[in-house]
Amino acid sequence: MLEPGISSLLPTLVVLISAVLLKRALEALIIGALVGFIMLQEHLFMAGFLNAVLQSMNNETVSWIVLTVAMFGSIITLLVKSGSANAFASSLTRYIKTGPQALLATWGLGLLIFLDDYLNALAVGSAMKKVTDKLKVSREMLAYVVDTTAAPVCILLPFSTWAIYVSGLLESNNVAAVGQGIHAYIGAIPYMLYAWVALLMPPLLATGKLPLLGGMRKAQARAQAGQSKPSGFIDAQDEHAEGGAAKGRFMHFVVPMLALIGFTWLFDIDILKGAFATLVLIIAMYSLQGLMKLHEIFDHCMTGVKSMVEVIAILIMSFVLKDVNDQLQLTPYVIDIATSWVNPLLLPLITFLALAIVAFATGTFWGLYAVALPVVIPLANTMGVDVYLMIGAVISAGAFGSHACFYSDSTILSAQGSGCPPMNHALTQLPYALMAASITAVGFLLLAWL
Repeated sequence: MLEPGISSLLPTLVVLISAVLLKRALEALIIGALVGFIMLQEHLFMAGFLNAVLQSMNNETVSWIVLTVAMFGSIITLLVKSGSANAFASSLTRYIKTGPQALLATWGLGLLIFLDDYLNALAVGSAMKKVTDKLKVSREMLAYVVDTTAAPVCILLPFSTWAIYVSGLLESNNVAAVGQGIHAYIGAIPYMLYAWVALLMPPLLATGKLPLLGGMRKAQARAQAGQSKPSGFIDAQDEHAEGGAAKGRFMHFVVPMLALIGFTWLFDIDILKGAFATLVLIIAMYSLQGLMKLHEIFDHCMTGVKSMVEVIAILIMSFVLKDVNDQLQLTPYVIDIATSWVNPLLLPLITFLALAIVAFATGTFWGLYAVALPVVIPLANTMGVDVYLMIGAVISAGAFGSHACFYSDSTILSAQGSGCPPMNHALTQLPYALMAASITAVGFLLLAWL
């Protein structure tokens, strides 16, 4: 393993540059990972790369994600192919008459589905894209609102997978006694500034209080001209809807969506079990009510899985890149550089900025929390900085990374659920993510001085 140094930044820089130039996430991840393994193993880089891919595919977390995403692909395709999604959209457009209203409804729906950011990202985009298409809202704008709501709302409400995970880390780092981690988490919620700022931006943008910037302005102009999707982009799930029986009604969409939320809650916020139970319910409901024949249902399930292949490949490659960055010791390097500038009044700001860079570069957030909290909490205690403020800085950094990283799970799944190319989504939302991060940075500076 190489000693941590500035060279550890190279694979991630290659990924970011390649992603911008190619406007493709998967190819950029492969190129960056190969560069990393050339640095690590020189002429044996190919064997190292392939071993990392195999290890990622054998990873329990990756397997869980692959199964979850595949289940969602089947669910979404059945909802679309049955005509249920169109029925839901038609029902909503009776009450939602304008693009801004559709975006506010999307934002509100995101607030309600707070259990898990995967559930939020995939379910909300799939539910609303037919509505926003009819009201001339770009898929890029829809994906931004979905993505900006997904992780922040899961962070700010102490009933989500994020809260449960972080509260366990707080207990293991002696911030709270066993069983009291959730109380410590709640104490840090006011200081999770990025989540607060990001969550307030979509309604401001929808109502014209924030300007359209860069690619988002172009995307909205294209949508107003009648083209909600980017030129040349084919949404696999939209394509699968063509020629499908339009027998589905409002209830055939709403009942599965409510079941998805209910089952997820019932199974201790395990979205995989919730998705599987929902898929079984849809198969039973659609077949018994004559909406589809059983063999058609299973054909559409397989088609839905196929529609998620690129997403699954990107997520697997993001774990390969994480393996490269771990071997190059990117996170310790950035933390060491940041802590060399330590000053009690600057500590929250430096912590947020340094970890935000790591989260953006690596596309990993929960792993970042596990690495950073054991460093940050003792440092805060030693320097007399409010521990809850520092926890807020760490959580905010991960939230920014989840939101802004081109190849993060949240970015990829929000794009997929909204029917938008991942790089179009990432590039059009980046100015707003950076705006929220800038406001957050100022906020941490001010809070440290108060």
